[in-house]
Parts: sequence; structure tokens; C-alpha cells
Amino acid sequence: MPVHRSRLVRIRALGTAGAVLLTLLTLPQTSAVAGGSSPSVPPRGSAHMGMGVLAHDGQAGLPTSRSTQTEGVDVSSHQGNVAWPTLWNSGVRWAYAKATEGTYYTNPYHAQQYNGSYDVGMIRGAYHFATPDTTSGAAQADYFVDRGGAWSADGRTLPGVLDIEWNPYGDDCYGKSASSMVSWIRDFLDRYRARTGRDAVIYTATSWWKQCTGNYAGFASTTPLWIARYASTVGELPAGWSTYTMWQYTSTGPTVGDHDRFNGTVDRVRSFAAGS
Repeated sequence: MPVHRSRLVRIRALGTAGAVLLTLLTLPQTSAVAGGSSPSVPPRGSAHMGMGVLAHDGQAGLPTSRSTQTEGVDVSSHQGNVAWPTLWNSGVRWAYAKATEGTYYTNPYHAQQYNGSYDVGMIRGAYHFATPDTTSGAAQADYFVDRGGAWSADGRTLPGVLDIEWNPYGDDCYGKSASSMVSWIRDFLDRYRARTGRDAVIYTATSWWKQCTGNYAGFASTTPLWIARYASTVGELPAGWSTYTMWQYTSTGPTVGDHDRFNGTVDRVRSFAAGS
């Protein structure tokens, strides 16, 4: 009995669809997605403080007493519009908001985060996510200062922060040798000081600092340290620093994930903001 033409068309269509599906299933899992990025690589601009800490250093408990420390938070575009009154009522007294990344990204929520924290009474500051593989340290310091990272001597504005940590877009050390990384960081710090009159803070993790700067000790005498360590204690500090100014201790805090402690009372936070 002859097969009806419509059946033949359906059979051929099913065969074609199966072949296409088989081809898709055998493609490498690292195939590019829209925008030319691998599915495992986040889009440029999306990096935030502490992005690599859990993956590289893990989580080992939470600190207990905070009698001489002051609670803070750090935020980026991931948090959107932040509930600052809620954080204030929970005891948070200082905050940092991401301002920029590289020389290609400005946080669209920076105004709400930076000004909103100030409006509820917090002492606030801004941070820059460094990408040493894209442009020079001086160029990124200029970009940061010009887009929300400047400092003012009003007693409520903290000095800018250089967030220097694992590269979420590629090689952990951004393809730089230890000496080249140290030079890049110095370039940023020198330009920030020249533009603002303040020494920027370095935010980093000890393990990254060892890996990517060779545990360089030369910045400690002038540069405050914000250490990243998700544990009950800060643990070992990078070479040269005998103490820390701030400590990011978790990425799973209430209201906002990233919570921090200033190593001193709120009066000390105010003094630090004022430059003393």
C-alpha cells in the first residue's frame, strides 16, 4: 500500500529534528553564549567585593564578640535599592558601596546606596573593583575618583577602597607576575592619594595576596587593610600588616549578605573618616 505523502513529510521532519538535537547534544559544554562569554564567566561589570572568597577560602564559622568593633556592610548593584533604615535599626553604622570597575563600568545603584546610607546616619564610602588586565592603575584611580570614589573631610565619608582579589573573568592574577601586580597596585594608590589627599584602603584576602603579589609587605606602613576572611577570626594577615582596619566576615548576613566589622568603636570610625 502506498504511503501517504503527508506521512512521508512528517517522518522526514522528525528525522531532521533528531539530527539537529543530536548535533546540539554533542557540542562542547564550553560553547560561547550570547555576548561571546562562556556560561561560567560572569559579564563584565558584575564583580563585587568578596566574589571569590567562598570558592577559594571557604567559610569557617562566624565571629562571636563585637564589644569593641562596629558593624558595617558593603553593597553593589546585586543588592539594588538597599533598605538602609532596616540596616540602621539592626546596628549597622557604616557602609561601602561599589562605585566602579575597571574603566568601563559604573554601578547604576551607586547614588541610592551611597547617599541612602548617609541619609540614615551612617558613615559611608565607595569602592572600586580592580581589573589590572584592562587598564593602568592610575587610569582606574582617575575613573574611580571621577565617578563617586572621591573623599571629603566631612567626618562622614570614608576613604576609597581598592578591591583587589581573584579575577572572576579569567586568570586569578590577571595574567600578571607578582612584581607587575605590585607595580599596578602602587600606580593606583599613588594616583588616588594625589587626587584626594588620602591613602586608599586595600581590600584583599591573604591567600590571594600571597599568590598574586608574592606576599609583598611594602604597602602596610601607609595603607589601611580591609581583610576578607569568612571565619570566627581574621587569621593570618598579609605580610607587613600587624592589624586590620576592617574585616569582611560573611557573605550571608541578614538584609544584605556582605557584613563587616570595623576594628574599633563608632567613634574610631568617625575619626578614620575624618583622616585622623
